[in-house]
Amino acid sequence: MKNHHNPNEARAFHSGDLPKSFPGPGELFVGTCYQPVDRTPKQIKADVAIMRGAGFNVVRIGDLSWDYFEPAEGKFDFKRCDQVFDEMQANGIKVILDIPGLPAPQWLHHKYPGVDLVSQNGVRLHAAERYMDNISDPDYRRLASRMADELTRHYAHHPALFALGYDNEIGNGFMSYSEADRRRFVTWLKERYGDIATLNKVWARQRWSRMYTTWDEVQLPYGDGPGAPEPFLDLHRYWSDVTVGTLMDLEKIRRKNVPDKPSISNLWDTSWRKGFDLLGTHRGYVSYGAMGFYPGEPVSSSFEALMMKGALPTPIWFNEFTAGGGGWFGSKGWSRMWAYMGLLNGVQGILAWTFNSHLGGEEQALFGLVNHDDTPSWKVSEFGEIAASFKKLAPLGFPRYPHPQVAIAYSFDNTTATRFTGPSNTIKQYLTTSYEDQAHNAFKPLFRENIDVAVINIGHEDLSSYKMVVVPGLYLMDQASADAIRKYVSKGGTVIMTAFSAKVDEHNQWFNTPLPGRLSDVFGLKTNEFYSWGEPTVELEGQQAKSSIKYFEVLEPSTAHVMAKFTSFGENPPAITVNKFGKGQAIYVATPAFPSIMDLLYKKIGPEIGIKPGPKTPDGVYARVVDDRILYVNSTGSDVDIPIEGKMKGLISGKTWTGVLHLGGFNADLLQKESAEK
Repeated sequence: MKNHHNPNEARAFHSGDLPKSFPGPGELFVGTCYQPVDRTPKQIKADVAIMRGAGFNVVRIGDLSWDYFEPAEGKFDFKRCDQVFDEMQANGIKVILDIPGLPAPQWLHHKYPGVDLVSQNGVRLHAAERYMDNISDPDYRRLASRMADELTRHYAHHPALFALGYDNEIGNGFMSYSEADRRRFVTWLKERYGDIATLNKVWARQRWSRMYTTWDEVQLPYGDGPGAPEPFLDLHRYWSDVTVGTLMDLEKIRRKNVPDKPSISNLWDTSWRKGFDLLGTHRGYVSYGAMGFYPGEPVSSSFEALMMKGALPTPIWFNEFTAGGGGWFGSKGWSRMWAYMGLLNGVQGILAWTFNSHLGGEEQALFGLVNHDDTPSWKVSEFGEIAASFKKLAPLGFPRYPHPQVAIAYSFDNTTATRFTGPSNTIKQYLTTSYEDQAHNAFKPLFRENIDVAVINIGHEDLSSYKMVVVPGLYLMDQASADAIRKYVSKGGTVIMTAFSAKVDEHNQWFNTPLPGRLSDVFGLKTNEFYSWGEPTVELEGQQAKSSIKYFEVLEPSTAHVMAKFTSFGENPPAITVNKFGKGQAIYVATPAFPSIMDLLYKKIGPEIGIKPGPKTPDGVYARVVDDRILYVNSTGSDVDIPIEGKMKGLISGKTWTGVLHLGGFNADLLQKESAEK
């Protein structure tokens, strides 16, 4: 069977081979997303003056604007954008040029109807909203590549060009169900499985009288159900491969026309509409992990940011960064706090979404830096403060280049398998705790202890640099991930796996071997029974932790030893086991990951394997050591007092603190010992 998720097919950059023109240590960037298509030449001059006055050094343009550059097929017009580039250059502002492959222009839909979407009910849909484009259509791929080639060749040598972005939010597009789509899907299946007999087996077609006899009988699975879990997973894999193929088209053009400029793209791989396998393929087309960042609470928001980085050696970029929102004008201090939290997590650049509040279209009630009447809001001043602070901090060890000791496992296939929909869906009945909830629960105690963590696809990365790998609810355990865990533990690593893990294989079918599938010997146990009896309480070395998730698995150790037991059930069955395997240890937690239980376990295991917590902070305050200084960020809206050692100078506040740092709500400070100040 062909592997359609091979990150080695085209690798991008590693820490040792980044071109010198790429942004690196000592460089931070603050700017905004800008849509000159909405603005007159006079307004553009006024807008850029505001940007310059705020101290912005980067701007992102071009996204969602294909017909701005190609108003009719083959007729390219760059004059208006040339003026924008020149204006930015004259004001010392660099440009991230987004290749606007989405949405496709109306002339393309009109002339090439294969680019129109067809719903799963067979209805052809006109492009009423952005991203309503069939990116698998050959005419789309051809014309999008031609546009990208013309655009990048035109601006390749402009001094303002800083980086390229690819197809804004490509993961937020739609699937299509035309007959042409079905044929392309069948071709993909043939390449993957070879023959119809194999497809029948991996899709369990013997169930409910659904056997295929020819490829002509194969239909596109329904993304919104009904249907079986096996074809549902392959449908998403197919569209993921289409998406990655489209991105690779653009990466090849970048390498040909502007190899000295990086790709920094807002791709939205986790979108519920379609999504794609970023962490299994990103090294082929991503120079810097980037995203649209609209945070809520610190734990899940920071986890999502780290997902964009994966195991890349380069910093994170927030290509869209919270300024206001749909129906939300913004809150004073919120963006500033999250800018510092970004620095803590390894961010290098932030670009406010968006500069001018739009007068029309779907986002006319999304509030940017400049009001609808072109007057600057207070947010311009706040982003100006951020820009001034970033300029000051850049030579002091920023952006951070973390060296995480802990990795958390994530995979697109697993996320897809656990989101299966359909009226006959026993998977939804079984998986009462989502992968996302488990991952966040596993991450929370580590983040709270100010420990750097990587979020990676463990089947596609070298695990040897991590002291601990956490596998929270990885329901789908493919061969590559199982092999990686086995190799890592045998060579001395520590793995923690939680309930709901390793139940199905890469075909989304339950293992017919002892669970956890492919890894029963590594963990030294098997588990089949599971129950939902109240709130599990775990006791480890005299300390207890309770979970509010009413679920636990019955563990049957063979070579594993019991570390902790349940005190809330019957005969106190095993709650956590540890198995020596090779030179390492494999730990199994019988409950879904829950912060209190994971914290209890981490505090037992961490010191034994050399994982050191970061600076001690109160709840809601996070900190990292940066070149012998400490960055503190208060994510709460309340003032907080933080104990510190001796006398220290606040390089952000300009104040001297002795014994206690007083940090205002949504504020941050970088502390340096007085004796170390230069």
